Amino acid sequence: MKRLIPLAILLSSLITTAQRPDPINITGTVIDQETGQPLEYATLILQSLRNPDRVTGGISDASGKFNVQTIPGLYNVRIEYISYKSFIKEEQMFRTSTDLGTIKLGIDVEQLEGVEVVGDRTTVELRLDKKIYNVGSDLTVKGGSVTDVLDNVPSVTVDVEGNISLRGNESVRILINGKPSALSGLSTEALQQLPAEAIEKVEVITNPSARYDAEGTAGILNIILKQNKTAGINGNASINVGNPEIYGGNLSLNLRREKFNIFTNTSYRYRKGPGNALFEQENFNPDGSTASFQDEIRDYDRQQEGFNTNFGFEYFIDSTSSLTNTFIYRKSTGEDITDIDFFNFDSQRVPTIRRNRFTTESENDEDIQYSVNYIKRFEKDGHQLTMDYQYSTGSELENSIIEENIIGENSNLPTEQTINDERQIRQLVQMDYVLPFGKDNKSQFELGYRGTFNNFNTDFKFGILNNGVLNSDPNFSNELNYKEYVNSAYTQVGTKINKFNILGGLRMEASDIGIDLVNTKESSNKVYVDWFPSLFLGYEFTEKEQLIISYSRRLRRPRSRFINPFPSRSSNTNLFQGNPDLDPTYTNAFDLGYLRRWDKLTFNTSAYYNHSTGVFQFITQERGDFVEIENPDDPGNPVIVPVQVRSPINLATEDRYGMEFTTSYVPKRNWRLSLNLNLFQRQLRGDYTYTNFQDEVVTQNFDFDNFTWFSRFSAKLPLPGTIDFQTNLFYRGPSENAQSKNKGILSTNMSFSKDIVKDKATLSLNIRDLFNTRKRRSETRTDNVFTYSEFQWRERQITLSFLYRFNEPQSRRNRNNERNGGDDDIEFEG
Repeated sequence: MKRLIPLAILLSSLITTAQRPDPINITGTVIDQETGQPLEYATLILQSLRNPDRVTGGISDASGKFNVQTIPGLYNVRIEYISYKSFIKEEQMFRTSTDLGTIKLGIDVEQLEGVEVVGDRTTVELRLDKKIYNVGSDLTVKGGSVTDVLDNVPSVTVDVEGNISLRGNESVRILINGKPSALSGLSTEALQQLPAEAIEKVEVITNPSARYDAEGTAGILNIILKQNKTAGINGNASINVGNPEIYGGNLSLNLRREKFNIFTNTSYRYRKGPGNALFEQENFNPDGSTASFQDEIRDYDRQQEGFNTNFGFEYFIDSTSSLTNTFIYRKSTGEDITDIDFFNFDSQRVPTIRRNRFTTESENDEDIQYSVNYIKRFEKDGHQLTMDYQYSTGSELENSIIEENIIGENSNLPTEQTINDERQIRQLVQMDYVLPFGKDNKSQFELGYRGTFNNFNTDFKFGILNNGVLNSDPNFSNELNYKEYVNSAYTQVGTKINKFNILGGLRMEASDIGIDLVNTKESSNKVYVDWFPSLFLGYEFTEKEQLIISYSRRLRRPRSRFINPFPSRSSNTNLFQGNPDLDPTYTNAFDLGYLRRWDKLTFNTSAYYNHSTGVFQFITQERGDFVEIENPDDPGNPVIVPVQVRSPINLATEDRYGMEFTTSYVPKRNWRLSLNLNLFQRQLRGDYTYTNFQDEVVTQNFDFDNFTWFSRFSAKLPLPGTIDFQTNLFYRGPSENAQSKNKGILSTNMSFSKDIVKDKATLSLNIRDLFNTRKRRSETRTDNVFTYSEFQWRERQITLSFLYRFNEPQSRRNRNNERNGGDDDIEFEG
């Protein structure tokens, strides 16, 4: 773009040392002439006619708005956006602050074939109401999955089993493109099938307003898939290979014309994921003396192969409305091998027996989603109607063969088989209406409806395999039908009065929940209506300093493995079993946030408090079942091992309060240091009463207080030879729950990246868990069993990636970097 004034001159002119009397503000909004959508990162240039060397300006934010401070005078005005025609006004006299209004830019047809806009933004953008994590800027997730992406997001943690938490709370709502979806999976393993290359950004909303689903007491993670709308033909292709064995590729293409936009993102990935676990179990007699010991050593070998594609067509009906159709398909297969060695000892730790349990599990997953979106923009800026429909299906079929034998003897226990067939159908209907009103449209009214209609089916079979025929055991086999229909409506009103902002809203959700156990003919239905108010109060000290206090009421509905009553069978002495009688958890959430921005430093902090009732908590019980193993050295005295079952229950109340700090520091161009620290206290109060296997009523008290914290540090800087370097360090402090204590976890990721082939391609090397220390270590105590355990889901991973860009000039990417200049990691909601 020869017409562009060098951005270095523009930025240097922003730094003024001389005193200027009575500065004024030049404001306005930049939108696409055809679609009416705001244009982020459009450039406003003000050139003084009196002194042409003096140039000032700025860029538009996510809503297309700009606000540039300058001194009164005569200026040439230019607004530019790559591949769009420039807006030019010459010899404009500005004596007072001036609003240029809405500037509509049209596509420059001459540039369509050769120019691509690639916004290489800062990795993390901080706002008062949310954090935005831009995936493309993070070198450490190349070739990874969505859980690798989430594990780098501030405020978010992913444990060694892939469970996702927000501020230490697992009750987080995961959305895909702003909506619940089958793509988020029936389990954490399913979510891991979504490749990092398919994701554009992740929004972290810790205290959502009434506009959002009330689901998720911790907040919302909104995963935005890539959907490029840049003019012209453009895209990129990448391949990756790594150790443990991983290889795959990704193709992203986009074609934009004046009346339509076509986009697609397709990827293939194969990976092996070795892992390991250790259980050291001490069993006690009723008098407290040691009865026996059992050590359990597990090795995991997982293989997964997946295909994922996202195809969309957007048609611009006219300058005020558009229609978008999107189709997503995902298919994956895998084989998981679990090899468990059991070592049994008597009370003096003298070996008694050794056995091996070998599980081979095949898995087939398939997800299909179709969605249609209609947007109508009215004449008034911000006046908009949006309508959506989405239909998605998902299926997971797991077939496990479990063989067990006694080491040293020609004795094989019966071969077990489990078949777990899960299916879901989701439908969504949504309408949102936004109407600005009042002086300068500083007030806004919103109204909306969302209906989600979800059906889940789980068919679980367990039994003994004889000559290839499964003899199903009715005590462990059943079919579960789960229905979740939620109709919700909301309204909210917000306004700005001088430096004060206020937003209040109310959401109603009518839930119809049905659970049907087909084989046992047990069923239940819960119908309830809940109201969820929200209130946000903000004060803007300056454009760079803001304060906000917020309140919302939220809930967590049980689903998936939490309500599935079928026990897992990978181990026959340590089982997991869901609870179909779980009720929702309700939370009142309060948040006080402060944000301050300097030239090179950004600081964001929050103090938060959550009060929850009916909290899900996992408890471990001995239900009187024992595994009896023949002792070849003493056939008359078989080895007896008690069976422990881990299940979730609604365990009374929980108070959670904490502080969070997030900072970003840019000491110089292409350098970025960021730190996230979260400290919180949990107080759980509750008793649980059950009848044990001796028909005794047992009441257990699960009160506990726990303080813990986690921190994430990231550094990105250039090395000699034009190599980019990035490292991420994560530490989660010790924690405990009603029955377990977890030790701290430290992990380190590192990556290197270099542009090659005349800056048309990038070569990246990243290492996840550099020191192979990402392990969960915990201690669990029940009345008669003490267990120490270690678990490592995945061992250290090294990945090499190559990416080639079509029509994506490196100069443009660098230009966006310069635009950021360390300041645009903060955006304020307009």
